[in-house]
Amino acid sequence: MSTDQEVPESQVNTVNETIDDSHTELVEHEFTVEELQQALADAEQKAQENWDKAVRAQAEMENLKRRTQKDLEDAHKFALTNFAKEMLSVLDSLVLGLQAATGDSEDVKKFRVGSELTIKQFESAFAKFKIETIDPIGQIFNAEQHQAMAMQFVEGAEPNTVVNVFQKGYLLNGRLLRPAMVLVAKAAEKQPTDSPSIDEQA
Repeated sequence: MSTDQEVPESQVNTVNETIDDSHTELVEHEFTVEELQQALADAEQKAQENWDKAVRAQAEMENLKRRTQKDLEDAHKFALTNFAKEMLSVLDSLVLGLQAATGDSEDVKKFRVGSELTIKQFESAFAKFKIETIDPIGQIFNAEQHQAMAMQFVEGAEPNTVVNVFQKGYLLNGRLLRPAMVLVAKAAEKQPTDSPSIDEQA
C-alpha cells in the first residue's frame, strides 16, 4: 500500500492564486520617473556631502602635518636663541673693552691684539650657527631690523639713512635676534620765511 498522499487540487489552486496575487502586486508597484530622479538626486547629494567631509579631513591632516613639521624645524633652528643672546653680551663687552683700550704701551697693544682675535673667533662661531651681523651704516633705515636711538641732520647724508651704528644687530637663521641701534639722518629744517609787512594805514 502506497504512503504517498495526493494534495487536493483545490489547495493547489489556492496556493497558486496567492503567488499570482503577490507577483501582480509587486509588478504593479512601479516607481515613477520623478521618484527615481529624486532618489538619484538624494544619493548624489549624500555622496557629495561625504566627499566634502573626506576632502576637509584630508586638508586638516595636511595642515596639521605642515604645522608640526614647521614647529620641529623652528625648534632646531632657534634652539640657540637664548644662548646666542647671552653670547652677544659677552661680545659687546669685548668690543667696548677694545674701544676703551687706548695708548701706545706694549700691554695695551697686546690687549688689543688679543681682543681682536677673540672677536674674530666669536664671529667665526656665529657664522657656523647661522648668526648674521646687522651693520647698516649708510643704508636706508629699516624699522624691522634697526632701532633708531636718535635723528639728526648730517651734512651730505640722505634723509632716513643710517649715519652711525651704536650697537650692531644680529639675525639667527633670518629671524631678528637683536636690532641694530642706530643714528638716523633727517632732512634739514626749513628756515621760517619773513612774514610780509602789513600796511596798517587805511
